[in-house]
Amino acid sequence: MSADLGRTPRSVLVSDRSSFRDEKNRLSSQVEQLHLSYKVSVLLPECSSPPAHLDTVFNSFNSFYLIRKLPVYELLDKHFLESAVYQGSVYGLSYRTRIDEDSCVALTPNVVSVDLTDSSMAPGGRGYQRLLTGLRSRLQLKTDFLLSHHPGGGASLQALLSRYDWSEHRPEISSHTLTHLSCPSMQSCDPHSFLEWIGAVDADISCENSSNSFLSSLVCPEPNTTLSQALRVSVCGLLLPQDIHRLIQQIRCYLEQPRLASWVSLTVHGFADSPVSWGGNEHGVLRGGENFYSLLMFHDHTYHLHLATGAHDTCPP
Repeated sequence: MSADLGRTPRSVLVSDRSSFRDEKNRLSSQVEQLHLSYKVSVLLPECSSPPAHLDTVFNSFNSFYLIRKLPVYELLDKHFLESAVYQGSVYGLSYRTRIDEDSCVALTPNVVSVDLTDSSMAPGGRGYQRLLTGLRSRLQLKTDFLLSHHPGGGASLQALLSRYDWSEHRPEISSHTLTHLSCPSMQSCDPHSFLEWIGAVDADISCENSSNSFLSSLVCPEPNTTLSQALRVSVCGLLLPQDIHRLIQQIRCYLEQPRLASWVSLTVHGFADSPVSWGGNEHGVLRGGENFYSLLMFHDHTYHLHLATGAHDTCPP
């Protein structure tokens, strides 16, 4: 076997501890920099059903749209630029394309290689015409495309949607009640052990390391306790950072209520095949593709934030 194949892939993990009450905390900007997310998972200890205000947030995530066989040059359409790109934040990603094998396209509020808000890219300008000609006559790329917009939503995208076969989708919500869950000490658990544990919980993998299990040899980090019950809620789709922000704020309100759990965890996963990971940084897959963050929030307004990316990406913010 090749030595390169046997070598553990490099990964990058950045951890931060701060307080929501600290004016210098960078959480908001860090959340905004993971533009293209497909899943958020929340773990609520000692809970069997989501509180009403959290349930409302889960069900109010923005819709997104799947446009079939969209020519990439349509993203330069004058009406699309004026009604969507110039009037808010647009998020889009080619659907079912693989970053290391196919042509992948992403549209973010800060466009990676072509800044559609630059003056030279105004319809009719030299840069605009050059790019439009290239996409129409040379590359001729067509792709199924996921698209969402904040704050206008579908109304801002209607001019583009009306010319193609499209469908609207709501993020999918799933919940699962866990019982007798082994749980590490959140204040003292090291980041790698915590992420390994929270990943196992999210994947519904036992950390009991029982003799009859051939799936996993994971054990819960020590010291640990046992939760009589916990609720895991996941939302999947093309998720906007603005919706993640609202969810974080409502979890903070939840933690302020007396006689409830002292912590809640939230993990957000970026698309493995997105051309970008954090901010405008190029993203690769090969043996990995991970780009995610996990936020552990406490009742005293402090938090632990862990940001991770894979072997071929630059360091998270």
